[in-house]
Amino acid sequence: YSFSSSSLVTRLQTLQSSVTWYHVEFKAEILLDTYSGLLSEQSIILAMNSSFVDPLVQFESQLQIIELSFKKVFSMPSLSTVKAMGRTSEDTEDLENLYQNIFNIFEDTLLILVSKDFYKIQILKEMATWMSEDSQYQQERAMMVITRVLIFASKRVKKYPSIDAPCLGLLAAELSLFCSHNDPEIIQQAMAGMNYVLYIALCQNCKNRSPSFSPIKNFNRSETDPKWNSATYHLNQVTLIELFVQISCSYMTLFLTINKEMAPFKSVSKIVEDIYEQLCGNPSPMMKSVMLHVISVLTRASPKKVIFQLMEFPVPADKTLLLLWQAASMESSVASEVLKTILLILKGKPGEIEETLGEKRRFSLDATNMMPVAASQALCTFLPVTSYEKVVVKLFPEFLMALLLQLSYCSHHLKNTARNRPLYVRDALKALLNCSGLEEVDKALEKKNFWDQFSQVMDHQYGIHLIAKTLSECNFPQFPETLHYVYKIAVEGPRRSEDSIVTIIFFAELLNNFFKESLPEEFLVLFRNWINDSNPSVVKMSLQKIASMAPVFSEIESVCNLLLPVLDAFLSKEHTVIIRAMLTLRNILSKLDKKIYSTVCIRIASSYSPLMDHVNSGIQCMAIRHFGELLMDMNHYNWMLKHIVLGSLVPLILFLESKETRIVNACRYTLTICVTQLKWSTASLLKEETYNFESVVLDICNNLLSSYESYITDLISDTLGFLGSSRDFLKKGAIILVGYLGKSGEHLLLRDEIDIMIEVIERLTRVEDTLIKELAEKTRKLFKEIANRMSSSTIKQTFRKWVKMFRTKKLKLIYDVASIRTLEGNEIEIIKDSLIESNLEKSEKPYRVTKENYFNESLYTV
Repeated sequence: YSFSSSSLVTRLQTLQSSVTWYHVEFKAEILLDTYSGLLSEQSIILAMNSSFVDPLVQFESQLQIIELSFKKVFSMPSLSTVKAMGRTSEDTEDLENLYQNIFNIFEDTLLILVSKDFYKIQILKEMATWMSEDSQYQQERAMMVITRVLIFASKRVKKYPSIDAPCLGLLAAELSLFCSHNDPEIIQQAMAGMNYVLYIALCQNCKNRSPSFSPIKNFNRSETDPKWNSATYHLNQVTLIELFVQISCSYMTLFLTINKEMAPFKSVSKIVEDIYEQLCGNPSPMMKSVMLHVISVLTRASPKKVIFQLMEFPVPADKTLLLLWQAASMESSVASEVLKTILLILKGKPGEIEETLGEKRRFSLDATNMMPVAASQALCTFLPVTSYEKVVVKLFPEFLMALLLQLSYCSHHLKNTARNRPLYVRDALKALLNCSGLEEVDKALEKKNFWDQFSQVMDHQYGIHLIAKTLSECNFPQFPETLHYVYKIAVEGPRRSEDSIVTIIFFAELLNNFFKESLPEEFLVLFRNWINDSNPSVVKMSLQKIASMAPVFSEIESVCNLLLPVLDAFLSKEHTVIIRAMLTLRNILSKLDKKIYSTVCIRIASSYSPLMDHVNSGIQCMAIRHFGELLMDMNHYNWMLKHIVLGSLVPLILFLESKETRIVNACRYTLTICVTQLKWSTASLLKEETYNFESVVLDICNNLLSSYESYITDLISDTLGFLGSSRDFLKKGAIILVGYLGKSGEHLLLRDEIDIMIEVIERLTRVEDTLIKELAEKTRKLFKEIANRMSSSTIKQTFRKWVKMFRTKKLKLIYDVASIRTLEGNEIEIIKDSLIESNLEKSEKPYRVTKENYFNESLYTV
């Protein structure tokens, strides 16, 4: 066959001259529309063939146009109806020619496509599908077109056996459905089409040698008898089964009935399911052998579909399913594809809906029927097979990581529903190690009692750590490709955030065992990304592993790039993340070179400050202590940190009065380091035997006044923030501290600032706690006195500041809280000289002065 666009034009011109259009009735206009539409659509299709469009896009576009043409062509009325439209014999002849040419154009289009690109023979399969959708189509005509195109294709494939002919199984399956049609003509055409499909398939299999039989060219009506059997094709039943399975990838019919009659083609999943059910019914040995052979051949033809269906059966696998797995494993030619399919399933999470092979597949939501769990069990059948051992070598890293993920899923998510499910992962891991030449690792894990712990409640994180450690100890030869694969999935990002935990544990353990001195920069980036993960569990695990590898990380030149994300973790809302970040930071800093340390010490010290009054006492205590340890580490660089030390004094002072001993001790420890580095004499006052809060505050304020008075206003601002605390000890301490700071810095304050301080303090004079009220009242009076001494003139205030700078006096005790507390703890009983009858009760109880009426009636002065 050869075709050209010019021949089409010539044919159109000839037809136009031969048809007397004005004799045709209006009813025939549909033929003209169909004909002209076909010519237009054919031009578009051929134009696409000559373009540089992507083959897949080109094919899909052409298929859409052909579908439209098919529906128009094969929904036309029958030839007898068309002939009846003509008034005269000439009209009838013209209409018949037009009718036949419509079918010829459609057929020619298919022939052109197949001649140019043989793979487009799969359009015939689509045609057969369209025919099945609507019985109103002219099915006999359509089947004739399919058969003619197949005849052309069989000649072409014989001449060029190397060309690709896809979807033959699907086409044969679709054609077989018409072998049970009521119309003998359609049956005959379908059988003829199947004959040529088989011939093309054999040519494909034989490649450069001729097939053992030729397609039968002449069919008679006797061959359309329903009892027609495979002997017509000079093939016995077993051969026919094998041939059909080879080419029928998804919808093939199996000749499994004893009377050798043909059954309708079915989907692969349905066939596998039917075979499973029949095997459960204890068939004869011969039938059992045939069905298992069919599973093997089906696996060879369509490994993905077979494996997916086999994984859909419930777990644990029964004897019948084990037989099917064994039968599927016999096909060595598809070992790679089978293992990749199992691996794909194994990467799923039990109970989740996965997008697989372009469609939504159900990863069985039923807790007793989960494909990933079944895949773990199936590996124990497939991996020991010799042909599969050769393939799994290349896939070792992927299978190892997939099984470690399954260990995590089964241990964490399924521990309450299936106690034996982790055992499938265990057996699969053992099979993987042994078929990969890692028997030594298997024995080492056995000695560590690792395998036995699967039957108990085992911490999956510990299990993953132990596997990685044992692999490293045995110096497993797959280390390079394993590290490369783990790095690859870490860079690409996990399918689930929780998968990162498994990756971090395994990856860090490999690095910890194989990199003793320093790490490549690329690995550092991964840990930075993990610290910034949105999942707190991932962040904590990454920080934990960084801490365990602190000696290695501290040797990296760009270690500061890792420290910054760790500091960012201080801002986390998760308290456990903050604690883990602080511990990790201390681990690295304790091993870090002091010169590098000094470049980040200011940023680190600043990050501790907001945590010193954290609501979580554990975080607060750790932040205060770590701040002190940082000052000790940077003892020779304390000049760099002096401003941060001074800015951190307020919480360190106030929490000396905390009710928690550990916080008090942490404040004393760090504050002692601070005042020592500032060269103040306050350290002796912080000792437990000499400690007095007001004395400490007084001494610090005097030192500030003499050396660092420029910080006083900022410290006042920080202290005012604690006056609104719900904890009484903070209110009391803040009142005393702000009083001393205000007194020491009165020459630095403006009138407006004093007014604000007075307003804040006045609120505390109305609280219930008597001591707080008294302290607040004293402070309010103190600030009032300062305000009264101030001039409203800004110039005069500035002049007064300059004078005070050169005439500073040390502060004296203002509150004498110790005396107040002594008096507060004792009730003072006073018997009045004369009883006031209006207030005297019958019980004649003596009038008792409590701490409330003591202050209210001002019986004594403080």
